Order: sequence, then structure tokens, then C-alpha cells
Amino acid sequence: MSALKWSNSYLIALKLAVGLLLVLLLVLFWVLRQNEMEEQRSTLIADVLWLEQNINFHLEGGAENFQQLAHDLPREANKQALFRLRAEYLLKNNPDILQIVWIDDTARVRETLPARALARLGADGMDGMDAALFRQNVNMAHKLGKIVYTDAYSTPEGAQFEMYLPIFGDGRYQGALIGVFSFSGVLKNLVPWWFAEKYQVRILDGEGNLLASKSRVSNADTTINYAVPFDPPGFGMVLRVDVYRGHGNFTRNLLTASVIALAGAVLLSLWVMRGHIRRRIAAEQAQRSEHAFRKAMEDSLTVGMRARDLAGKITYVNPAFCQMVGFGESELIGASPPMPYWAPEEIERTRAINDAVIGGRMSREGFELRLMHKDGGRLDALIYEAPLVGADGRQSGWMASVVDVTARKRMEDLARRQQEKLQATARLVSMGELASTLAHELNQPLAAITSYATGCLNKLESGKFSADELQTALTRLGVQAQRAGRIIRHVHDFVRKSEPRLVPCRLIELVDGSIGLIEPAAKLAHVRIEREILANPELMGDRIQIEQVLLNLMRNAVEAMSAASVSSKRRRLTIRVCLLEDQVQIYVIDRGPGIPGDVLDKLFTPFFSTKADGMGMGLKICRSIIEFHRGRLWIEENPEGGAILAISLPVIPSS
Repeated sequence: MSALKWSNSYLIALKLAVGLLLVLLLVLFWVLRQNEMEEQRSTLIADVLWLEQNINFHLEGGAENFQQLAHDLPREANKQALFRLRAEYLLKNNPDILQIVWIDDTARVRETLPARALARLGADGMDGMDAALFRQNVNMAHKLGKIVYTDAYSTPEGAQFEMYLPIFGDGRYQGALIGVFSFSGVLKNLVPWWFAEKYQVRILDGEGNLLASKSRVSNADTTINYAVPFDPPGFGMVLRVDVYRGHGNFTRNLLTASVIALAGAVLLSLWVMRGHIRRRIAAEQAQRSEHAFRKAMEDSLTVGMRARDLAGKITYVNPAFCQMVGFGESELIGASPPMPYWAPEEIERTRAINDAVIGGRMSREGFELRLMHKDGGRLDALIYEAPLVGADGRQSGWMASVVDVTARKRMEDLARRQQEKLQATARLVSMGELASTLAHELNQPLAAITSYATGCLNKLESGKFSADELQTALTRLGVQAQRAGRIIRHVHDFVRKSEPRLVPCRLIELVDGSIGLIEPAAKLAHVRIEREILANPELMGDRIQIEQVLLNLMRNAVEAMSAASVSSKRRRLTIRVCLLEDQVQIYVIDRGPGIPGDVLDKLFTPFFSTKADGMGMGLKICRSIIEFHRGRLWIEENPEGGAILAISLPVIPSS
């Protein structure tokens, strides 16, 4: 009796176990179904956002074309021809645009394409619609000075909306462009076939009324849907997308039946499960050990690590990142944009970069960003983002490596300032060496000014003069004064300390400015300067820095030809400028004694100089300036004797 009771108890326990297992399996299938629906909803949201972005890009592109037409109309002589040409292009390439109307400043229609009148707009701009509403739309676009959209309205052709764009020219209002858009055309043109195979896309007004719809699925029940605002035009309209499923649930029913059938075999597999559980426990222990090892390794890093899901929410941070921004792990986990460590002064740029990363549009080469410490301090961070892919091959988020480069940027800034000071010092040294020759050059206009002034005074004292004589003398005096002023102003611009400023400048002006500074010294050394200008391109550069390079190279050439071993006939300095594809080549050619081979490789080495009193920084500074301008500086041997200093710089492409 006790054995039977034990057997019954065993059977009851077994039945309860099998029943409980069956219930758990059914619950498991329900959970999996819910997870499937959540994943389907996530996919739906991503697809809807993509479709919304595609529609917005399309409408914004159309608006830009309208704005370009509104900008060009007041400036075109044949306005009707321009309107027809642009309007035909817009209608051809934008099936959602039903009609384009051009009205003047009195709201009278000037041109319409296509010529037929639609329900909302008559021949004079008001016959087919309420005049007050039309005037209100036109006046609002006029006053706001930008595009105004109307609410949806029904027509025999389907639901439509309109866009009003004011036209301004010569500082006054000259009319407006009106675009009539079809909601059905928007969906037909922008919803791809594969999207319609999966979803039903509908545009609803603010009261939930259907404006347009597109779908390839019929006779199915809605399970999941998602809606986003349809803006523009706005007015409470939404873009709603519904996911459909078929009537048949054969697969799920088959799985449920299989579960019930397999429940009978559970008892036979219990002994197998025991070994499986043991192996599973061992695998979990190994996984925990591996996780602990990886956690210890990540905690020892000095590089900040941050993981985010596909929506941008933080899911993991390591201690290095927490220390970097000053926030604890509990303060960061679960945080969504805007993050607490975003610097307020760069909030827009940071948000744009964040959106680009989440959207997968950011380069893998890394980017720099200014972050804010919890105490309010700022730090510069170099961030590398990479997709976070799970074992199933699906991307679940983004993993970022964050490196604090604040100290490095400070050192780079310090080095840049020191380089600028060194360049300014080099310009002062160059000008000091040319001071005597510049003073001699300046004495000539000053002496002429003195002579003309004395002559004018003598004429005035004698009383025997004519107005033409005084005017001629005073005019020449003014010319010499301007010449002296130009010399002083050029020297002042050259030696003053200023931040590098890249602006468009003509190369011939830079060459002439440098020759003007070196020419007095060249005359004293009996060196002739020849210009071979084969091109005069425009380049982006700092005028003073490039003049400093040319002056330094020409001064070196003049000094090289001042040696006693160089005859007066050979003392010729040639400045040659030519264009090679998108690079301008500048050659400073001398006929001096040349550069020995053992010295050639050391000329650009800091503190190496062939002069007894030289600092050895001139050519080094010149090369750094040229490299700052994305160019190249090198030395060649002159076949006629002497040396050639060559410069290559990028030019501004001609339009």
C-alpha cells in the first residue's frame, strides 16, 4: 500500500512537473513572440524614420528649387521663359507637384504650369478658392519672408496642400510662387515597392481622416503601427505606417503541437539534461571567469570606453571614462542625449556628431570633441566609434574609445605660438640686416621731397612763378611722399606680429613685394634681379609669411653671389613662376658658388648654418611656413652654376 502511495505520489509529481514544464514552454513561446513583436516594432520605427527622412529630404529639395527660382526671377530679363523652363523641370522630376503658379505683388496670376486651373486656384488667383484664405496665405508668406504651407484640402484629384514662397527683388516684394502638392503623389513617388510589401503607409490629418494611402497588402489585420508628424506642411498631420501579418498561423500552431508532443518525452530526456546542466554550469563558470578577466583588463585601461545602444542610450562605461568626465557609473548608465558631459557652448555640434554616429554616417577615422567635466572644466577628447555587433551578427549599438588629448593640444598650441614668435623674430632679423639699404632707398624720395619743397619756397619768395609750375612741383613732391610712405608701410606690415591669416592673394603681388624689400641690397651687391612670370595664379595663403619665405631665399641668393669669387656678369638673380597642373612652382635661381654636397643634406637642419653669424633657423622656418600652406620646399643644383630653391604651392581652382 505504501509502495502504491509512493508510486501515485511519484506519478502525481511527475505529472505536475510535466504540466509545469508545458506551462513554462508556452510562456516561453509567448515571451519569444513578444520579443519578436518588439524587434518588429524597432524595425518599423527605423523604417518609418528612414521614410520620414526621405520624404523630408525630397520636400526640402523641392523647396530649395522653388527658392532658387524665386531668387533668379527678379534678376532675369525674360522672366516668363525662365519660369516655364524651371517649372517644367520641377514638374517632370517631381510627380508629387501637380501645379506651379506665379503671382505678382497684387496676387494676380502671371504664369501657370500646367495651364489648366485646379480646384483651389482660378485664373486670377482667387476664383477657385476663398479669397480671404488666399490673401491670408499670400500675406503670411510676404510678412514672414519664407515658405508657408497650407492645411490639407480635398479635391477631385485627391487630397492636396500648397506651398507659398515670396519673391523679393531690389529690396521689395514682387509676388510669390505657389506649388500645389498631391499627398498621393508624395507616397507614390517616395514609398518604395519593398516598403509597401511590408507596410501600409497612410497620411492622416489632425482629426484622423485619411488623406492618402499606399500598400500592396490586402485582407490582413493590423498588429503594430507607428506614426510621426508629417512636417512640412504640419497642421497636426501624421505619417502612419501599419505592419501587416497574414491570416495563417500554421507555423505557430505546429510549434505548439510539437511542444505538447515533446512534453511526453521529457521524462526520457531528464538524465540527458542532468549532464547538460553540468556542462552548462561549467560553461557559465568559464564565462564568468572570462568576464571577470575582461572587466579587470578594461578597468586597467587609461582609455575611456563607452557603449551605447542604437538609440544612443549609454549601456556601459569603464572607470577611465568616469574619471575623465567626473561622473559616476550610476550617473551615466541609462543616460540619453543630451549627455551631462556635453559642453553647452558646443551643444549643437555635439548633437550633430551624435546623430551622425547613431545614423552610421560618421567616419571611422575618429573625431575631436570638447567635453565638460562634472566640475565645469573642459577637456578635448579624441573619439573613435565602432559598431557593437553581437554573437548573432546583429548590431546592438556603438562602442567608443575616448582619449583625453587636452595636454597634447596645449603642447601643440604652445609649439604653434613659439613657431609664430620665431617667425616674427626671423622677420625682424631680416629687416635689421636690410635696414641700411632700406634707409638708403628711403633717402631718395626724402631728398626729392626736400628739393621740391625748397624749389617751391624759392619760387614763392621771388614772386616770379606760375600756378602750373607750382602744381607740377607739388605733384612730384606728393608722388615722392607716397613712395616713401609705401616703403615704410611695407616694412611695417612685414615686421608686425600677427596671427596667420589665409586669404586669397595673387602670387605676382607677393613676388613684387619681396623684390621691393631686397632690391636695395641687391643693387649694393651689384646683383641684377630678373622676373620670369609665366603664370599669375591665385592661392590661399598668409601674405606676410609667404613674402618672408621669398625674402629669405632671395637674401640668401644675393649674399651667395656677393662673394669675391663671383664675377659681376654672373651676379644675376632670377625669380621664375610657372603653373604645373594645380600647383604653382616658384624658383629662386642664383649663379653663386653653389652648395657643397656634404652641406646640401643639412641645410634644413635646425641651428645648422654656413654663415659665421647665422642662427641656422632661416631655411627651417621657411620650410615650416611652406608646409603650413600645404606646399613643399626643396633645393636643386643649377646646371649653370649656383643653386635653385624651389617652392610648390596649391592654387585656388579657377571657376
